[in-house]
Amino acid sequence: MSLAIDFVTETYPPEVNGVAMTVGRLVSGLRERGHRVSVVRPRQGEQDTGDGQDVPVPGLPLPGYAGLRFGLPAGRRLARMWRQRRPDLVHVVTEGPLGWSAVSVARRLGIPVTSGFHTNFDRYSVHYGLGWMRPAVAAYLRALHRRTHATLVPTDALAADLAGEGIPRVRVVGRGVDAARYDPARRSAELRATWSVEPGGIACLHVGRLAPEKNLVLALKAFAALRVRMPRARMVWVGDGPSRAGLAAAHGDHHFAGLRHGEDLAAHYASADLFLFPSLTETYGNVVAEAMASGLPVVAYRSAAAAELIVDGANGRLAAPGDEMAFIAAAIDLAVDPQQRAKMAAMARATMLPRDWPAVVRSFEDVARAAITVA
Repeated sequence: MSLAIDFVTETYPPEVNGVAMTVGRLVSGLRERGHRVSVVRPRQGEQDTGDGQDVPVPGLPLPGYAGLRFGLPAGRRLARMWRQRRPDLVHVVTEGPLGWSAVSVARRLGIPVTSGFHTNFDRYSVHYGLGWMRPAVAAYLRALHRRTHATLVPTDALAADLAGEGIPRVRVVGRGVDAARYDPARRSAELRATWSVEPGGIACLHVGRLAPEKNLVLALKAFAALRVRMPRARMVWVGDGPSRAGLAAAHGDHHFAGLRHGEDLAAHYASADLFLFPSLTETYGNVVAEAMASGLPVVAYRSAAAAELIVDGANGRLAAPGDEMAFIAAAIDLAVDPQQRAKMAAMARATMLPRDWPAVVRSFEDVARAAITVA
């Protein structure tokens, strides 16, 4: 039986970030399976009037995140809309004012409501000089998720963390990867030439938002250390954010590719040799899965997606969270050993082939039906 599901989210394609991509995949996958899915989201520009399935609501720019907005409370509009066209389930993706108002209205109308935990906003506050707010932000997040019939997370480790914080009914849904798009076959000698990678040199890659919470300082340290051993190594940054200008000014010999999309992004992954991912603020980290599907060995901390997907020494390298010396040593070890990199590249690709989005959509559907049944 098909379901009527309303997603409420602060971010949605064409915005570029992991949450937007994940929501877009879930929505399109559920629609393909015959479900009626609407998306309530902040308006993406003055001309954004929605398309009948997407419902734009007022929002404001998110401080420190150019191009993203947070939705303002929309309780009256949501109540009117859901009385006229009652969904079987409301799924709240993000925990801003819009999400809180959606949970409140759904509960008042007796509509089953689930939530997603996608972003460690409490950890982010430390990187923007707002560490004093972290306890309050964490308490707010716990309060919201305790009010829903299930909280969906991407990894078993995160599920255990949230359960330990007193959030009930945590369910693991996981994340998929498009292994047809992110494919080693997209490797391009022409693209590597634009990066000024010389014969015998290697390209180290970072993909993601260029911002303090991504721990980019450690990526810089690791690259500097491995470059001592491999002077022809090149550092390539894909993405944008508040740290880009400073990075580019301080490292004129690095390549800054800016935002990349679709097959162009896939070619950037496949054309590199080593992926450096030092972040400790992720709830998942889609870029790790995309890099691995692209046949790219990843060096990361044992956290989020990396902890779930990487077997240290087999399909990538892991360091204990916060152990910078181990992270740097792992990067050097892979950089100087092309045979080890090739072996791990093949294993990384093999790891990701079974992890497709249709399986994740079916898992979400199972959680949705269970929430509706017990509500």
